[in-house]
Parts: sequence; C-alpha cells; structure tokens
Amino acid sequence: MGLSGGPTKDEVMAVALAKLDLQPGDRFMDIGCGTGKIAIHAARQVASVYAIDKRKEAIEYARREAEGAGVTNIEFLEGNAADLLPGLPRADAAFIGGSGDLDRVLSLLAGSKVRSIVVNAVKIDTVAAAISLMRELGIFREAVLVQVSHANPVGTGYMWKPAHPVAVIVGGTAPC
Repeated sequence: MGLSGGPTKDEVMAVALAKLDLQPGDRFMDIGCGTGKIAIHAARQVASVYAIDKRKEAIEYARREAEGAGVTNIEFLEGNAADLLPGLPRADAAFIGGSGDLDRVLSLLAGSKVRSIVVNAVKIDTVAAAISLMRELGIFREAVLVQVSHANPVGTGYMWKPAHPVAVIVGGTAPC
C-alpha cells in the first residue's frame, strides 16, 4: 500500500530530526504523520508521541509500521490536527509533514510554547507560507533546502539521480 507524499527520505528525515533536537523526556507530535516514519524514529528518542493524520488509511498504515518496528509509545489520532491539538497535552517538539491548516496548527503550537518545530515542505507556496507565519508568530529560526541524489547505474558506470528537494523550516520558542 502506498500513501501520497511519503515516506520521507532517510537523509531528509535525519536533518529534520537533528533540527528538532529531541530529548529523552520529550512529548513529540508528528502532524500529518503519513506512513509514520518520522513518528517511529522519534519514538525511539522521546517519552511519548502523538501521530496525527486526517486520512484513515495513513493512520492504519502508520500503526502497522509502528507495530512491525516494535514501537509502543505512539498514540495514533485520526482527524484535523488544528481541531485535535487543543485537547492534547503540550508538546515539547513537533514535526509538520502535511500543510493542511498550517496557519492554525502553527498558531496553536506557538501559543503553547513548543520548544522546537520543524515543517517539511516540497511546494514553494508552503515554504513561503511557513516562513511568513513563523516570522509573524516570532518563532522562525531558519530554513534549509535539502537536496538528495543517489547513484544509479547508467551503462557501465553510475550517474546521480536527484530526489525532489525538500525545505526544512525550523522554529520554536527556545533559542537555537
């Protein structure tokens, strides 16, 4: 079963997780969790994870992936993150992999003083919106464009085959 928009490439995930600066006691949120790849990797570093997606098939897929990985500290929630966040405990760190309702989600995270926030975006308009919103909220830190290429066989040698670039937009309430 494939899901649109995922999974996040390993190299891009490594940058996003590094920018989140996860700590062992953290409560983490993966918003727009898709395949669950980020949530699963983060779950190994933090106390608890909320993985949120509005697509039932994504939640089912991510739950199976977590079970297969033996990860048990993830709570999966189906629905619009902006509607669910007010009823959840405050997160220490949050990853946004889907851009739905980005303005409300970022406002809620900023309002609850989330220490570190990372938004991954492939669309230029999402990059611009995330940076603009974070700046307005006073939580913008930096944006990094990650371009990954893998060697692929061509004839008797290899050539670089690029993946789509991904912007990693970083914010939060704690200083860098």
